Amino acid sequence: MKKNYLLILTIIGLSFVISIYLYPKMPSKVAFHWNYKGEVDRYASKFWGLFLMPFLSIIMFVLFILIPKIDPLKNNIKKFKSFFDTFVILFTLFLFYLYLLTIFWNLGRRFNVVLSLVPAFFLLFYYIGILLEKTHRNYFIGIRTPWTLSSDRVWNKTNRFGGKLFKIAAIIGLLGVVWTNYALLLAIIPIVVASICVVIYSYYESTRD
Repeated sequence: MKKNYLLILTIIGLSFVISIYLYPKMPSKVAFHWNYKGEVDRYASKFWGLFLMPFLSIIMFVLFILIPKIDPLKNNIKKFKSFFDTFVILFTLFLFYLYLLTIFWNLGRRFNVVLSLVPAFFLLFYYIGILLEKTHRNYFIGIRTPWTLSSDRVWNKTNRFGGKLFKIAAIIGLLGVVWTNYALLLAIIPIVVASICVVIYSYYESTRD
C-alpha cells in the first residue's frame, strides 16, 4: 500500500505544482462548471479554480485511508483491500483528469468538457462494478441497504448482481461519446435503473433467508 500512497501523493502534488506555476497566467475568473450541453454556467475565483480540486483530492485521500480503519467490520474490508486501493488510485486519477480539462479550457483550448469527461467517468464506473463484486459486508463500501447489512448472503448476492449491472450501465454510458445527442439519457437512465434494481433485489433476497 505504501507504493499506492506514494503514487497518489505524487499525483496530488503534481496538481499543486501545476496550480502554482499557472497561477500568474490564469484569468481572474476561471470557468469551473459546465452544464450538460458543455456550456460554462459557473465561474470561480482564480485561487479556487486552481486549488479546489487539489484540496478536494487530499480530503478524499484522507477519507479513503480512514474508512478501512474506522469501519466496525474492518476485517472484511481487508479481504478486498487490493481492489479498494486500486479504486482509490483510479478515483484520484479521475479527479486529476477533470482538473486538467478545466486547466486546458481556461488556457484557451475550446472543446466539450462534458463529452471529454464521459469516457473517464464510465471507465471509473465500470471499475466500481468490479469492486462491488469483490466486496464483503461493511458499512462504507458497496451496496448498503438494511437487508444487505443484515446478512452476508444477501450482501454477497446483491453486490455481485449490482456489480454486473453497474458494468453494463457503464458500457451503455460510454455510447454517449458516439451518440452525443443522447449522452445525458445514456448516462442517467442506466444508472437509475441499476440503482433501483439492486435495492429491489436485496429485499427479494432477504425474503429467502
